[in-house]
Amino acid sequence: MTVADVLLLALGAVAVGSGAAVVTSTHLVRSGLYLVISLGAVAGLYLVLGAELLAWVQVLVYVGAVVVLLLFAVMLTRAPIGPSRDLDRPAWPALIVGGGVGLGLAALLADAFRWTLYDRPAPGTAERMGTQIFGAWVLPFEVLSILLLAALVGAIVLSRPDIGARTEEEA
Repeated sequence: MTVADVLLLALGAVAVGSGAAVVTSTHLVRSGLYLVISLGAVAGLYLVLGAELLAWVQVLVYVGAVVVLLLFAVMLTRAPIGPSRDLDRPAWPALIVGGGVGLGLAALLADAFRWTLYDRPAPGTAERMGTQIFGAWVLPFEVLSILLLAALVGAIVLSRPDIGARTEEEA
């Protein structure tokens, strides 16, 4: 077993463990922080596999932007930050359904590829990826940025009850 194998196993265990903590935590902010750990471990997996650009995109986009947006929206909407009673539901049905779906997907994947090795394409370069992103994928990125901006404006409007409220004189 090589060092890369040990790192893959350790980072995979961290990603799966913190991912489980994301969905089992009743504390919303801690759940967001567990999400940061899980996404950081996935970025570490990309680094071990030699996909440095993908790892840094993972850190910048997911860990940086999405999680910060999630926590910012939680703070702006004044959502309950502590443990919530309505999140305390029986976990057994979710475990049974999740385990069944996981086993079904594993069986489907094993049956689809039948343990055969396929030739991989030549590795990409940052130049080719930049050409694709800023050529063919500009519109989806712009639409995503508008969507995130709309979510931020919506969170601000929801957090300020005085915006758009009618006064007694207007009614």
